[in-house]
This record gives sequence, C-alpha cells and structure tokens, in this order.
Amino acid sequence: MSGIEFRRVSSSEADTRLDRWFRRHYPALSHGRLEKLLRTGQIRLDGRRTKASTRIAEGQIIRIPPVAESGTGGEKGSAEPLDESTLIGEDQARQIRAHVIYRDSDVIALNKPAGLAVQGGTGVGQHVDAMLDALRFGLAERPRLAHRLDKDTSGVLLVGRTSRATAAIAEALRRRETRKTYWAVVVGVPKPSEGSVDLPLAKQVRRRRERMTGIAGGKRARTGFRVIEAAGRRAAWVELSPETGRTHQLRVHMAVIGTPILGDGKYGGSAAHMSGLSRRLHLHARSIDVPMPDGHRISVSAQLPPHMLETWEFFGFREGFDDASGDLGGL
Repeated sequence: MSGIEFRRVSSSEADTRLDRWFRRHYPALSHGRLEKLLRTGQIRLDGRRTKASTRIAEGQIIRIPPVAESGTGGEKGSAEPLDESTLIGEDQARQIRAHVIYRDSDVIALNKPAGLAVQGGTGVGQHVDAMLDALRFGLAERPRLAHRLDKDTSGVLLVGRTSRATAAIAEALRRRETRKTYWAVVVGVPKPSEGSVDLPLAKQVRRRRERMTGIAGGKRARTGFRVIEAAGRRAAWVELSPETGRTHQLRVHMAVIGTPILGDGKYGGSAAHMSGLSRRLHLHARSIDVPMPDGHRISVSAQLPPHMLETWEFFGFREGFDDASGDLGGL
C-alpha cells in the first residue's frame, strides 16, 4: 500500500454514482467494505463525508484510503493522483501551515485561532479537519485530530501524524496522563483565589439550542483554578486546569462560581461583557504536556491571540506577560 490517494473526477465520469465509480476503479473492493469506509469518513468527496449514492461531478476530489488500494485492478480512466497542495487551495494550505508551532515524527501542534472550527457541521464552512491534508509534510498517511477545542477557544491543538501516535494521545487523555493548562480572563475575581469546581454536567436542548448545564446525574466534571493576577475587583487572569474534558466545562464552571469568562455570552449573559473590550471569548489553551508512544513526553505552549493580548495590555497584567507575548518554550 502506498498510502492515501486523491483522484479528480474527469468529465467522462460526471454524474456517476460514487459506488459505481469505485466498482469501475476498484473492482475487488466489496460494497459492504465501501459502505464502512464511507460511514467512518475514510472516503471523502471534496473533503466532506458522503454516501455511496452521491452523484459525482467533474473536478471533484475523491479521497481514497490505503485499504481501498488492495482492490485495484480496474480501469484507471482519467482520474489521476493529485498532489496534496491541490486539495484545499494554496491559500488555505499556507494558512493552516502558518499555525504550526511544533512538529516531530509523531505529532503536529497548532496554535488554533479563535473562530476557526475544528470539525465540520451544520453551518460550518472552513474547519481544521478539512485542511489536514496540507499537514502531511511528505508522509503518506493523512494526519488525524488527536483532541478537540471549541470553535471560539484558541490555543494548542494536537494532530497525530500517524494512527499509532493519534491512538496513544487519545489513550493518554482517557487515562488523564496529560497536563492541560488554559488561560482565561474572567469578569470579577474568584473567591477563594485558588481551588476547584466539581460539578457534573449534562447537555440540554431548549428551543433547538444546546447548552451544558450543571445537574445531578450528569457526567463528572472537575476544574482546578488559580488567580494569577487581578485587576482590582473588575477582572482576573486565571489559570484553569481541567481534570476532565466535558464540552464547555471551563465556561460553565467559571460562570457557576459567579465569574464568567470574558466574552462568554452563552453562559455568562450580559455580565460576561465589559465596555471597551473585545466581545470574543477570552479562553486560550495555553499548554499541553503529553506522553508519546516511545515513552518521551512533549510539552508545547502557544502564544495568546491578538484580542487577548489587547485585554492583557488594557488591565496591565504583567506577571508572565513577556512569556505570553514573546517566544515560547517547547516550540
């Protein structure tokens, strides 16, 4: 197997069902196996999940995993292998590569900007998962997301370069063998200045809107917090250490103790906004320390995004400011 292939649909193949296209080019690939590859997202059309019944159009890109290559032997037609730079456009490729802050043989770390979704979904256009082909850097295997960040949260996002590395990171997260640190600005100052919030969380849907809520019987969620510096009683720079990884955990926990994260209108309402400051979420995945398959650990830190640096300057936060805005260790 030579690795993942990408083929462009020719004019003569336009309006063909995708399953018939595979039957022509990969006759040894069974329909059941094809359905599984489609269901798990290993076969994609223009970077998106698709179905066997989808009719393909000229110029579309079909992603073909290595397992499908064992079924070669049919006609190749004019569907030609493509270079990774042609898959998402050179501008997008440059954009995602510009966010790389660490790379070795196992893992790539990105400093994900606030506002960029990690995965696709309803109403989501651009997202990290669709741009991962630009991060192969010569490897045949397509990188995989090793964990997630909310769309509005910035900071360190890990991408496994191999299936083995991705699985190792996922297992380390499950076993809580990683150390994750977040920085946030909260409205008000937590009292006491150091402690933890232990509140189970569950998803609730109201008026077609989902939100996480602290509720008995929910999944266990625990967050450690520490005030690094306070701006009087108005706001504080806090360090957050999640012991669990529930959706919106940090945002809910900070709102529950009466100090919502600045810019978090979803959980803090109007109290989460301050006049003269950015209304964007002030939550940043500052660093992560994780064990790798060969036993060594990597530790990566990410610079603050522009809107948070502006807030740091506004409040005059100084402790660690040079480290936050300049070169960081572990890159």
